[in-house]
Amino acid sequence: MDVLIESTRSFEKDLGRLSEDEKATTVKKINDCASLFPTQKADVYRKLRRLPLPSHINGYESSLYTLRVSQKLRVILTVDEDPIFGQVIFTLFRVVKHDDLDKAYKGVAESLYQGLLHQNQETARIS
Repeated sequence: MDVLIESTRSFEKDLGRLSEDEKATTVKKINDCASLFPTQKADVYRKLRRLPLPSHINGYESSLYTLRVSQKLRVILTVDEDPIFGQVIFTLFRVVKHDDLDKAYKGVAESLYQGLLHQNQETARIS
């Protein structure tokens, strides 16, 4: 199984604001998860915490997770398994201080699930 790691501009910008030690720790944590995934997928998922979708998106499950880098830092990412192509894609959205996690998560969730949010609002108006 191939493991791909993709990063967003927001992630790169966040990473650039970290100290050299924090950068190194963050990159190591991400690489450790990615390298373990093909053989120890369950262990990787135990290290991740699934973030909930906004309550008004019924019937969908979030693919957003946080990875604890340190006591202060968290990475917001998605894990998408693609069995057809035999790969898993880790998409890195943000690396933030724990105190900023909720705000950052809301921004990422809104951008990712914008279509679902809009669709549910339209359905509600029609009902």
